[in-house]
Amino acid sequence: MPVGFGHAIKTRGRPLSVMAHLKKSIVEVKATDNCLTHALVIAIARVDNDSNYKSYHDGWKIRPVVKNLLETTDIDLINGAGIPELTTFQEQFREYKIVVYQVLSCDSIMFEGHVESSKRLNQLYDVVGRHYHGITKQTGATARQYVCKACNKDCRSDSTQSAIRCVVTA
Repeated sequence: MPVGFGHAIKTRGRPLSVMAHLKKSIVEVKATDNCLTHALVIAIARVDNDSNYKSYHDGWKIRPVVKNLLETTDIDLINGAGIPELTTFQEQFREYKIVVYQVLSCDSIMFEGHVESSKRLNQLYDVVGRHYHGITKQTGATARQYVCKACNKDCRSDSTQSAIRCVVTA
């Protein structure tokens, strides 16, 4: 007879595409084209408490917003989205800090915008599938109790000792 203990989903050995589907703290972007733009629109809607967040999350009403965003920013994603495109998006969205992770680990930052902002747009890049997903809650996605926003290190808690250590090392 199976017995459950309520532990977090084990991530070892599972591809990111599977983890994006399983974890509630990762928004699985189902769009096959412009996935980075989709992930950014969803993240911005969540951070700004937009009333359309649930619709965007579920894939409704998002295509016109993505199309409008690409037209107004004049960003071309025909060849995909990499570091140059992320840099361009970061220049367009100075009020947000874009952070892209390659794996579900705090140490695997692929891109971090050089902007001082408390509004973070955490994204997950699947190298194998060459696809972007959104991260709604970093602690849930990385299966950590606390992640320091200053130094991106995982800790046991948001204690003053951790904060002092981050300020000293940063």
